[in-house]
Amino acid sequence: MTQTPDSKTLNAAASITIDAFHNGGFFLVQPAGSGHRAGMDAMLLAATVPEGAAGTLADLGAGAGAAGLAAINRLPDLNAVLIERSPAMAECARRSLALSENVHLTARASVIEADVTLTGSHRREAGLADYAYDYVILNPPFNSGHDRKTPDLLKAEAHAMESDDLFERWLRTAAAILKPGGQVSVIARPESLAEIFAALGKRFGGVEITPVIPRTGSDAIRILITAIKGSRARMRLRDRILIHEGEGHAFSDQMHGLANGRAAWPRQTPNRPSK
Repeated sequence: MTQTPDSKTLNAAASITIDAFHNGGFFLVQPAGSGHRAGMDAMLLAATVPEGAAGTLADLGAGAGAAGLAAINRLPDLNAVLIERSPAMAECARRSLALSENVHLTARASVIEADVTLTGSHRREAGLADYAYDYVILNPPFNSGHDRKTPDLLKAEAHAMESDDLFERWLRTAAAILKPGGQVSVIARPESLAEIFAALGKRFGGVEITPVIPRTGSDAIRILITAIKGSRARMRLRDRILIHEGEGHAFSDQMHGLANGRAAWPRQTPNRPSK
C-alpha cells in the first residue's frame, strides 16, 4: 500500500502488528510499541449492539477501529463510521480497512479524522452530522489525569482524560449525532459512574448498567452502560459479566462468546423511539 505522510509518521514512531479478532473474523493494524492496543473493552462495547441491528454506527474515539469493526463483523446489515482524533491511530484504522482479510467489511466502514468534542458547525463541518446515526459507541480515555503517566504520548492520549468534563463533552456529541430513539453505549471505570449519569442527564433514558468483574467475589473493574436518546424508561442495574472462571486466566464461557463475536449483550428494555 502506498504510504501517506501519516503512515510514515506512524512507522517512524513504532512498528505495527496485524492482529486477529473474532477468531480471524477480522484483522486490525495496531502500533506495536506505542499507543493503545485494543482488547476486552472494545469487544464488550461492540457486544452491546443488538442482534439484527441495521443502519449506521458511530465509533467515537475509535482508535484503530476495533469496536466498530467488531460490531459490523457480527452484524451484516450495519455500517460503521470510525471517528478518531489522533492522525496515527486514524491511519491504523484506514490501513485496517485496506487489508485483504477485511475485504468483507471495507464497503461498510469509513474513517473520519476529527475531535469528537467539537460542537455546532465545527462538528458538522468535520463530518459529524446531526441525527445521522442509529447507534453510538464510545470508549473514552477514562483514566484520571492524576494516574501514573506513561512516557508514550500516543498511549497517554488514548488513556488519560484531557478535561474534567470528558463524559459531558463526549455524550453531548453522542446525543447530537444520534437519531431519536438511538442507542448509546459506554465502557468506563466504576468510579466514573456519577460523571456519566450527569452527562446522560435529560438527553438519554432507559439507562442499563452492567458491572464487569474479573471473577466471582471480585469488585467490578469496568461498567458497561447503554441508554436511549429521548427515552423515559427507568434505570436497570443488570447482572454482571464474568471475565474469568476459577483462578486461571482463560475467559469464562460468557466472556469467550462476547469477545469473539459469538454472543451479544442486548438491552433488557426494548428500544422504542421517543414520541
